[in-house]
Amino acid sequence: MGKENDEWVYDEATGEWRPATDMAASANAGPVVVRDASGNVLADGDSVTLIKDLKVKGTSQTLKQGTVIKSIRLTDNVEEIDCRHEGIKGLVLRTEFVRKR
Repeated sequence: MGKENDEWVYDEATGEWRPATDMAASANAGPVVVRDASGNVLADGDSVTLIKDLKVKGTSQTLKQGTVIKSIRLTDNVEEIDCRHEGIKGLVLRTEFVRKR
């Protein structure tokens, strides 16, 4: 009954509009665990190493295998991390291509 007067929020994961109370309940379900390609748990501020060469979209630059990325930041998506590397601001890497140092 209470959902008739509830605010609706767009859930990007499912692509549906859901009641805000449902979204709040699922957001408080528990901590999100982000893992690297080897299954190690990642946290904000960790350093990671690339496990393969990656071309950076929007630039002609390629990040080589073995490159160390320092001070990562976790995102809302468990498959992506934010980071910076030598002048590339807003770099987002998929966790399947990194290994914790």
